[in-house]
Amino acid sequence: MSRAAEPGRPARVLVVEHEADAGLGLVGERLRVAGADVTIVGPDAGVEVPATLEGFDGLLVLGGSPGPLDDERAPWLVSTRRLMRAALDDDVPLLGVCLGAQLLAVVAGGEVAPAARGGEVGVNALQATDAAASDPLLHDLPADLRAMQWHFLEVRDLPAGSVALCASDRCPNQAFRVGAAAWGLQFHLEATARTAIDWTATGADDLAIAGLTAADVVADAEDAEDELRRTWSVVADRWIDVVRRSADDALAAGAVA
Repeated sequence: MSRAAEPGRPARVLVVEHEADAGLGLVGERLRVAGADVTIVGPDAGVEVPATLEGFDGLLVLGGSPGPLDDERAPWLVSTRRLMRAALDDDVPLLGVCLGAQLLAVVAGGEVAPAARGGEVGVNALQATDAAASDPLLHDLPADLRAMQWHFLEVRDLPAGSVALCASDRCPNQAFRVGAAAWGLQFHLEATARTAIDWTATGADDLAIAGLTAADVVADAEDAEDELRRTWSVVADRWIDVVRRSADDALAAGAVA
C-alpha cells in the first residue's frame, strides 16, 4: 500500500460519513487549518466507501444512527469495517467517533450492546483513566473534562489488548486505543453548539427517552462551546500530527527500500 508518495504533500485523510448531519464539525475545521487533503465518502456524500486505503494516510470514521453490525439498514458498513481492519493491520492512523468507535471495537474483537445504564444525550462529564496520561491524544487534558454525547449503544467489552482512556458515570468505555494508532471515542469531539441544534431538531424520540428537552441540550452546548472547542481542538490536532508522522515514516521507509 502506498501512503506517502511525494515529499511535502498534504496528509490525505479518508472520512467515512454515515449521515450528513453527523459530519466533521470541529475536526473538519482543524483539518482545514492543517491543510489536510480530505476525501469524504458515504451515502449522503454520494461517494462509495472504497475497497482499500490505497493513497490515504489516515482514516476517520464518524458517528451515525445505525449499530455497528446493522448491515441491512446500512450496507456500506461492510466496506467500512473492511477498511478499519486494513488500517489496524497496516498501522494506518485511525479515529472512530461514536458509531466509528463501536465499529472499531467490533472489528478488533470487542462487543457492542445496548447501554446498560441508559444512553447519554447532551454535554456530559468524562473521567480520564490513568493510562490517558501517557496517551498521544488524551494526555494533559482538563480535569473537568466534558464532551457532547448522543448514543444508546456502548462498547460493553473492549478488544483484548486495548487501552481504556476515558469513562463516564453511565458508560465505562468512553475512549480506548487499539494498538499504537487506532482510537475509539464514544463521545463526539467534533460536536459544537451547531451540532446540538441540528440533532435536537430531528431527535425528538431520543430526547424523550433521555428525559431532556431540545432547549436544555442546546443551551448546555452553547454554554460549553468555548470549553469544548479548546479541549477537543487539541485532541484533533494531535491526531492529525499522528497522521502526518505516519505518512513521513512511510515515505522514509519507501526511500530506504
